[in-house]
Amino acid sequence: MTSTETFRIPKHRRHVSVARRRLREALTDWDVAEELTDTVALLASELVTNAVLHCRVSCAQVRVTLTLDGAELVLEVTDPDRDRLPRPHSPALGEEGGRGLALVAALADAWGCRQGPYTKCVWARFTLTETARAHAPATS
Repeated sequence: MTSTETFRIPKHRRHVSVARRRLREALTDWDVAEELTDTVALLASELVTNAVLHCRVSCAQVRVTLTLDGAELVLEVTDPDRDRLPRPHSPALGEEGGRGLALVAALADAWGCRQGPYTKCVWARFTLTETARAHAPATS
């Protein structure tokens, strides 16, 4: 059995915390280990922030989906700015931003993006270890 949490937030910085809270609640409900929950919440903050800051479509909404399927957990952040794909870069030493995708690459087992007909989706995948799913619900 697969567990999924999907919701939309307005494209505004103040709603990033709402996304983070909703994801934490889902992960807690699914009994995912606290360490992985913290990592997913951190990376969700990065991906959702990127979506709300860089999406050029006015009055857009950002869709956030978290799926737990067996030992695989996938976070997806989708926005309607199809052609603005994320590009990691090396920020200057004093630069405040620009490290989010490097963080995603370092902490997720895999990440990437895909374009739909009208949207783009940036995703991060995590493999639950025995410790992370010791208390997780059976999803067979």
